[in-house]
Amino acid sequence: MFNLLIILHAFVSILLIGAVLIQSGRGAATANIFGGARAAENVFGASTPSILNRITAILAATFIITSLSLTIFSGKNQRSVIKRSLKTLPAPTPEFPGPVNPTGVIPNPAPVPASPVPAPTSTPVK
Repeated sequence: MFNLLIILHAFVSILLIGAVLIQSGRGAATANIFGGARAAENVFGASTPSILNRITAILAATFIITSLSLTIFSGKNQRSVIKRSLKTLPAPTPEFPGPVNPTGVIPNPAPVPASPVPAPTSTPVK
């Protein structure tokens, strides 16, 4: 079912691209590249813009529906490579076997001198 939906989605995508390229836009430059505007009117008749707009809307709706369906079905399969590799990894071992300070008491820091020690003065070398 999933593979059939992927094939349908790719087919609808290609058709949607073609339908958009055939339509004539404001300047009709893109459509004229492929012979779209005049060639489409010759093939489909004078009411081509309304038919092409309807075909494009149907293809766009089908594209959205297949996109949402693929999203829903892919969520059920859970084919993530990262999740699969995490299941096969061993549990992490701690770097240290136990707590460094098991009592939880913070030792007293070194005593602070009452008066600051004066910096040594340098004598110029002669």
